[in-house]
Amino acid sequence: MFRPKLPDIPTLPTTTVTHQQTQAPVASAGRPVAPYVGVGAGAVAAVVVVGIVLTALLAAVAVSAVSVAIAAVVLRSLVNGAHRR
Repeated sequence: MFRPKLPDIPTLPTTTVTHQQTQAPVASAGRPVAPYVGVGAGAVAAVVVVGIVLTALLAAVAVSAVSVAIAAVVLRSLVNGAHRR
């Protein structure tokens, strides 16, 4: 039921056809002609993870700085209020 039905393979003629070579063969240097310039998925994932971690650290530092500033203002007002009385 789920198996594909493949068409029958037609029989090919048995005569041999030879083609003349029109271009000279290119010598292979054992490496690709164009260098691979693509970036792997692992490298992209690593950059994204590092960006997320650095953003989280920056947010943590900002929240800590704001909370320390608020605590300093509250303590300053308490100390100044005690001196006035």
